[in-house]
Amino acid sequence: MKNILFLLFVCFLSFSSFTKVIHPYHVGSVEINYNSKSKTFEITGRFFLDDLENGLAEKYGKPFHFNDEKYKTQLNSALKNYCTEYFKLKTNNQFLKVNYVGYEEDSESVNVFLETETVNNPKKVEAAVSFLYNLFDDQMNIVHIIVDGNRKSEKLTYPNRYLFQQY
Repeated sequence: MKNILFLLFVCFLSFSSFTKVIHPYHVGSVEINYNSKSKTFEITGRFFLDDLENGLAEKYGKPFHFNDEKYKTQLNSALKNYCTEYFKLKTNNQFLKVNYVGYEEDSESVNVFLETETVNNPKKVEAAVSFLYNLFDDQMNIVHIIVDGNRKSEKLTYPNRYLFQQY
C-alpha cells in the first residue's frame, strides 16, 4: 500500500501543477538529467514558492519575495549560495562543479536551474539533496536521475539526503 501511495504521489508531482491552496506536505522535486550532447548534468528543482521564500528567509535572516522584480538580484544571489550548500553531485567518485543558472517562477511554484561541468560517461551517480531541510523536519524531496534515457527515482525524507544510482 505504501508503494502505491508513493507512486501516486510521484505522478502528482510529475503531471500536475502545484496548487495555491495551503499544502499539508512539504515536498519538492529535483530532476538530474544527463545531456549526452553537452556532456553535462542539467538539474531542475521545483518547489512551492512560499516554502522556498521561507527557507531562504530562515537561512539568510531577511525576507525574499518571488514575483516581485525588486528582489530578483537578491534572489539570484541567495539561490546561488543556497544551492551550493544544499545540493552536491558526484559521478564516478568525483565531485562535480555545479553552477547556478537561474530560476523561473509562477504564482505557485519556483523552478531552480543548475548545470554541472562536463563529465564523460557517468556510470555511478551520487547526490546529496537537502533542499528546505533547514526549514521543515518533514521535508520530502523526490529525486529523478536520468542517464541515457534510463530514469531512476528515489524519495528522500528529512534527514536522509544521500542517494546513489549505478548506470
